[in-house]
Amino acid sequence: MDPRRSARCAFWHLLAAIAVAAAFARPTSAADDPLARARQLYNQRQFEAAVSAAEEARLIPARADEADLVAARAYLERFRDSEAPDDLTKARDRLRRLDPQRLSPLQRTEYIVGLGETLYFDGEFGAAADVFESVLHGSDLISGEARERVVDWWASAIDHDAKPRPDMDRRAIYQQARSRLAQELASHPGSSAAAYWLAAAARAQGDLQSAWETVESGWVRATLLSDHGVGLRADLDRLMTRIIIPERAKVSAVPPDVLQQQWEQFKMRWTR
Repeated sequence: MDPRRSARCAFWHLLAAIAVAAAFARPTSAADDPLARARQLYNQRQFEAAVSAAEEARLIPARADEADLVAARAYLERFRDSEAPDDLTKARDRLRRLDPQRLSPLQRTEYIVGLGETLYFDGEFGAAADVFESVLHGSDLISGEARERVVDWWASAIDHDAKPRPDMDRRAIYQQARSRLAQELASHPGSSAAAYWLAAAARAQGDLQSAWETVESGWVRATLLSDHGVGLRADLDRLMTRIIIPERAKVSAVPPDVLQQQWEQFKMRWTR
């Protein structure tokens, strides 16, 4: 729907640690338990040490599946930094060998998210989107920032899957994405990811009027967010100024500087 945004990528990168902290939190001392130590090291972004502790925990049969899940998530995070194929292969191996039936419901959700991320990194974007959507539809265990991360992954996977398709197919995919994102906003009005991607999907579909209006609605809705919309508004502003305004100017008789002025006036009316 648009080029990947470095600010948002950094934000979701940080949230991966938050999600795993919620999924694995237990009142167990890291000094006494290698699995607790692996989780702690993961959340400190010491991924190599987290993998080592997880491998130690795996020697305890009752902890083997949880340990593999922590190790897989650590390898996925390492891959995000390094793009080293070996890290992705090791993450896939850990996910493939663990038994999800031995995980708690919340851990199974994290396992499914890990499957989706691995498919995404493998370039299997359509399959990744299906996996992420199953989490959004089928689980009430994921909420808050973790849910935001999955919405962002899902929308990005949809975008990558749609781009190479014929125009008619691509437009249909973006229309379905818009419907799903509208549902997400209806149930989670403070979703930054849904607000952003709803506007981006309208633009990708070629519906520039709706894209403009959706950016405006996202701008005013941003006050629902814990940071009062600072991050979302920055993303929406980039989308509007770099993509929507130039494209709308090309297909209309309105010069881009006039459209830019209209946008600046709108922002001033809704900025404290």
